[in-house]
Amino acid sequence: MKRSTVKLNIIAFLLCALFSINQVIACSRVVYQGPNGTIITGRNMDWKTEIPANLWVFPRGMERNGEVGTTSIKWKSKYGSVVASSWDIAASDGMNEKGLVGNLLWLSESEYPEFEEDKDKQGLSISLWLQYVLDNFATVAEAVTALSKEEFVVVSFNLPGSDRFTTLHLSLSDKTGDNAIFEYINGKLVIHHDKSYTVMTNSPIFEEQLAINTYWKDIPGTIMLPGTNRAADRFVRASFYINAVPKTDSIKIAIPTVFSVIRNVSVPFGISTPDQPNISSTRWRTVADHKNLVYYFENVLNPNVVYLDFKNIDFSEKGKVKKLDLDNNENYSGESSNQLKEAEPFKFTGIE
Repeated sequence: MKRSTVKLNIIAFLLCALFSINQVIACSRVVYQGPNGTIITGRNMDWKTEIPANLWVFPRGMERNGEVGTTSIKWKSKYGSVVASSWDIAASDGMNEKGLVGNLLWLSESEYPEFEEDKDKQGLSISLWLQYVLDNFATVAEAVTALSKEEFVVVSFNLPGSDRFTTLHLSLSDKTGDNAIFEYINGKLVIHHDKSYTVMTNSPIFEEQLAINTYWKDIPGTIMLPGTNRAADRFVRASFYINAVPKTDSIKIAIPTVFSVIRNVSVPFGISTPDQPNISSTRWRTVADHKNLVYYFENVLNPNVVYLDFKNIDFSEKGKVKKLDLDNNENYSGESSNQLKEAEPFKFTGIE
């Protein structure tokens, strides 16, 4: 086959992938790998409607279960964590005290294993998938080893009050710069584990995202980059910029650098197009400093970035569950651990 024909076939495949992508949900995640152990993860939370978030501090020693009936998996949290909740029914983003970061993003192609409530197989509500990892593992490698055994089933269901089935994939990063992506495709767990997997968006599945990005690597990013808000385009832009920005161990430069990259792949607030009236907008962003254990949060409706420095938080078993209210666009600025209030932990949603 002629080289030109091969190239045309590749372009045709890429165009099909690009235009088959779900246009409603749009999140992005990048990992900055700098010198001297400077590892920083940033993400956008994009949604077509408001998706209220609060920051929660969970100490060690919390007793949890999978919230899917009598065969729910049970555990006691080994590590404390800070998480960003969604509607106070799920943990969608966070970092634990060992510097392990997790991000949940939408993946329309997800298909989870079959689960029968109260039968033999143990289950875990998808609302707890991220929290389970932060509670139990210190590194990406630990999580990959444990989750690959598939000792329980991740159980999904419609978003509460909606007819939309929840389809997510999970990214993990740690203080060594290691990365892993977890996806359920055709009912099977697929794990992509490599330090180079520093970018994740939504559809298509991660394997195809890598293929699309490989094609664009032959086109210099300083000449042309795909500019739409489609997931594949955001993946390409994020991959180019996170590698093109200067690498430094100065947090005063590295943190705003990551914010600048993740903002570049954000979807403008309130965007609307005639053929896609419900397209997602970026609602909030997080940036996690693995080395210094600082977790940053930015709401697009609030001009200030707030952050929690873990050295000011008690993660011991004697520590208290605490909450930083953000879901009504409360106005904080800078390090805000002194604004945390003791609170009853929210209930993760599951099978009633």
